[in-house]
Amino acid sequence: MTRVFNNIMLQQTQTQDSHGDKTITFLYTNWYLEVLLRKVSTDHIVYSPRQKAFVSLVIDPQMPFSAEEYSDINGSNLECQCSVYSFCSINYSVELRALVELIGSYGIDSLTEKIMWHIASQVTELKVCLISASIFSQSLCFFQRIVNRNVETLIELRSHYDQPEQMRELVKKLTDVDSVLKRMTIIGEMMCFRSLLQEALNDVLEERIPFLLGSIKDFHHSANSSMIELMHLDNNNVIKAVDEMASSAGIECKVDSSLVNALRNQKNDIKPEEKYQYACLLMVFIAVSLPKLARMENSIYRPELEAHANNIHCLAKAINGIAGALFTITDTNDIEERLKEFLALASSSLLRLGQETGDKEAIRNRESVYILLDLIVQESPFLTMDLLESCFPYALIRNAYHEVYKHISVNNHQ
Repeated sequence: MTRVFNNIMLQQTQTQDSHGDKTITFLYTNWYLEVLLRKVSTDHIVYSPRQKAFVSLVIDPQMPFSAEEYSDINGSNLECQCSVYSFCSINYSVELRALVELIGSYGIDSLTEKIMWHIASQVTELKVCLISASIFSQSLCFFQRIVNRNVETLIELRSHYDQPEQMRELVKKLTDVDSVLKRMTIIGEMMCFRSLLQEALNDVLEERIPFLLGSIKDFHHSANSSMIELMHLDNNNVIKAVDEMASSAGIECKVDSSLVNALRNQKNDIKPEEKYQYACLLMVFIAVSLPKLARMENSIYRPELEAHANNIHCLAKAINGIAGALFTITDTNDIEERLKEFLALASSSLLRLGQETGDKEAIRNRESVYILLDLIVQESPFLTMDLLESCFPYALIRNAYHEVYKHISVNNHQ
C-alpha cells in the first residue's frame, strides 16, 4: 500500500518519478501548455463562454492539430453543430474532469502554477513598454526612449480623460499598442483555460469529497473582514491563506492568489512606488487602447459563441485578474478605485468611436467592442452595472447587441 501511495503521489506532484522518467502530470501539463494553448493563440480556435469550451472556427482536413480529436461530443451531435454553425465544438468539461481524475488536485495545482508562470512572464514583457528606463541596461537605450515617451503620454492621458480632443492626440503618440493588446489577449486565453480547470476540479471534488468541499466553501464564504476583526487576526494574511485554500479546491476568488504569488516571485529591482505607478499606467494603457480593437477584422462578436472571433472577449478576464493581482502586490488595497478609473478611461475612449463618422476602418467593429466593455464589467467582482451606466450610456450597448444579433440572423436566412 505504501509503495502504491508513493508511486501515485510522485506521478501527481513531481515532474520525474523515482526512476527518472517523466510523470503523467509533466506530460499532460506540457501538452496543454505547449500544444493546446499555443494553438489557441495562433490558430482559429476561440474560447466560447456559452459552451464553456474552446471552439475551432475553421475545419481543415490538412490541419496537423485537429481540435475535434479531443472532444467528448459524439459524432451525431458534432455533425449537427457543424451543419448549423459551421464550426466544431471542443467541450473540455468532461475532458478536464477526466484529467482531474487522472492527475488529481496536486497535478492541477502543478498545471495551474505553470500557467501562472506563463502569465507572469507576459506581464513582465508588458513592463518593458511602460516602466522607468532606469532599470534597463545601456544596450536598450533605443527602447528607453520609447518607454519614456509612453510614460509621459500615459500620465497625461490619465489626467485628461474628460477632454476628448486632447485624448485623441495623446493616444496617437503611444507605441506598441498592438503588442500590449495581443499579450493581454493571450493572458486572457490562459486565464479562461484556468477557469475551466478550476470548474472541472470543483466538479470532481464535489463528487468525491462533498462534505470536505462544503466545509471549505462555508469557511471561504465566512472569512470576511468583520469575522477576522472579531478574532483579532491579520486581515490580509488570513484572507490570503483562505483564498489559497479555496483556489486549491476549485473555488473562484475575487483575487487570484496563484497569480499574485507568481507575480511576487518575478525578480525585479523596481521600487514599491514605481511598481504601483507601473500597475496604474498599465491599466491606463489598456483602457485607451481598446478603440484600436474596432479596426481589427476579426474583432466581430459571434452571438452563437458569446465570443469575439479573435478572442478579445478574454480581455475581460485578463483585465480583472491582472488588476486584482497587481494592486494586491502593491499593498495599496485600492483595486476597486483603480478599476473605476479604468472604466472611466475606457468609456471615454470608446465614446470617441461614435464621433469617427468619416473613418470606416476605425468603426468597422465598433458595436463588438462596445460589447467588450459590458463583458469587462460583468466579469468584475468590483464593478457594477449602475457604475457602467454612469460612465457609458447603456443604450449604446443594448443597440450593439441588437446589431450583432441582427447580423447573424440575416446571415442565417441567406
